[in-house]
Amino acid sequence: MKPKVLLTGRPGCGKTTLIKRVVNELALSAGGFYTEEIRQSGQRIGFKIITLDGEETVLAHVDFNTKQRVGKYEIDLHVLESIGTEAIRIAVQARQLVVIDEIGPMEIRSRVFCDVANEALDSGKPILGTITARSFPFTNRIKKRHDVTLIEVRPNNREQLLSGLCDQFMS
Repeated sequence: MKPKVLLTGRPGCGKTTLIKRVVNELALSAGGFYTEEIRQSGQRIGFKIITLDGEETVLAHVDFNTKQRVGKYEIDLHVLESIGTEAIRIAVQARQLVVIDEIGPMEIRSRVFCDVANEALDSGKPILGTITARSFPFTNRIKKRHDVTLIEVRPNNREQLLSGLCDQFMS
């Protein structure tokens, strides 16, 4: 069975960095997306989606004016649904490894994203992603799947996790 590994942990613990390092170490064709903070003068002001093909766009920002909000950030679900979910769909069809970073409070506001995430998890393709540690009905269902391995990332275990994750996806 192909591995489905979801990393969880506190914000800033290194989940996305670990995913990028695993993707760089593996000789597999990977697709999907990861998220990065947008910072200005040391303050986080938003998040962007970056596909593994290099497309980059703002997902959430303190200065957006949208109907969807998580904390101080307003979310552009259209960006998620057109860029993020499309990158997942293409990865499921054409790649050896599907990256979904992140399945979190912003992303699960989109029914389209939730459907595509479930399709990817059901696809039989190897999945490497991140999932919020917080409790939400959708993410709780994913965490309880028998075919998903949930790994908590902490600053003191990040380095050990790299080789173990690479081994899992190479076998």
